[in-house]
Amino acid sequence: MATEVENKPAVAAVVSEEKVEQPAATAAAATAAAPASAAEKPVAAATDAAAGGDDKKVAGGDEKPAAAAGEGGDAGAAAGGEGGEAATSSDAAAPAKKEKEVKPTVHKANFEKDVVYLYQFTRTPMLPSISPFCLKVETWLRLAGLKYENIDHKLKLRSKKGQLPFVEVNGEEIADSTIIMKELAQRYDKDLDAALTQEQRNIAHAMISMLENHLIWVVLSWRSKNTEQMLKGYKINLQHALGSRLPNALLSFFFKFQFSRKGAKKVKAQGLGVHKPEEIEEFGRKDLKVLSELLADKPFFFGDEPTTLDCVAFSVLAQIHFILDEVKYGLKEFMQENCPNLVGHVSRIKERCFPDWEDICTKLDLNAHIPKPEPETKENKEGADTEKTAEQEKNESEKELEKDNSNEKTEKKEEKAEKVEENKEKEEAAAAK
Repeated sequence: MATEVENKPAVAAVVSEEKVEQPAATAAAATAAAPASAAEKPVAAATDAAAGGDDKKVAGGDEKPAAAAGEGGDAGAAAGGEGGEAATSSDAAAPAKKEKEVKPTVHKANFEKDVVYLYQFTRTPMLPSISPFCLKVETWLRLAGLKYENIDHKLKLRSKKGQLPFVEVNGEEIADSTIIMKELAQRYDKDLDAALTQEQRNIAHAMISMLENHLIWVVLSWRSKNTEQMLKGYKINLQHALGSRLPNALLSFFFKFQFSRKGAKKVKAQGLGVHKPEEIEEFGRKDLKVLSELLADKPFFFGDEPTTLDCVAFSVLAQIHFILDEVKYGLKEFMQENCPNLVGHVSRIKERCFPDWEDICTKLDLNAHIPKPEPETKENKEGADTEKTAEQEKNESEKELEKDNSNEKTEKKEEKAEKVEENKEKEEAAAAK
């Protein structure tokens, strides 16, 4: 099984599942590293992730430095230095131990029962994830019909193994894409391969090994040698992918340099990197041809219903198929011309599992599959507006009526005053005679 790669916030171009040891973080080292460029930090993470599979933690993960062992108690006692009783008492270390034991075991503390919380990379405008391992898990969850939610963790969280993707369910963490699918299938009785014969299971195992331990590396080799084309082909916006405010031009410069160097190094360590680009592409063509012949004219590899092999094949073939047409990629052209049944397979899985594909790719929505709260209906608004208008009209008519009454009273008063004045003048005239 392929290993899952190093992992800092990154573009999800993940392809190998290698482990990377986490360096010890001492205070001195942290101070020495501080002047590092603001652009280099996030981009280094991106290149590590883009050059691997289920992403791995590089440094500065969730674990605290050893120097923090005395946290919660007397620092002198924890260090075994001066401090009277604290220096010799075994009780001095107890508070620190107790604190470690009560550390939360999952990131999603207010979880809902039996909801799978998926931690993966950010979306891209061309496909849900350019990490085949993340795409594999999400596709499997949708095929299995399990309720899940993507956690927008800004690419800051990693599993205890240092990997992406990982999931949390009922307060428990499960890491590594293959183990995630196996554990959830057993727990919820969702084995997609239940109907397969032993021979079919053996074929599936061999094909999955070829896809994850060979074809993925062919794709990574192309990405590491054509970084500019990769960014363009998947329409990757590094500011969005890395959650950075630095200019895209600066991020692109560091990304291209680091990803090309690290990606090439990984491919060489795997074994493919010693060959010429045209030889590596030929390896990929042979893998595609084998898959195409196995699929033949069937809708899925083993009949009318998709299995685990279909999930894995889709997650890898999608990396080849969903590249911008303007970008020339030999494997995509070969698949379109010589393996049209594989193109059809990708389309069938997409239609079946991702009816929200357009929302995912246009809005980059991690949870496009979850119904959003319905806004007020238009009818209700219109009704409210009508009611409001009627009330306003009523108030206005009442005001006008009051005004009319007031005017009428005023006119009557004026008429009365005029009559009084007229009678007064008559009386005065009669008195003068």
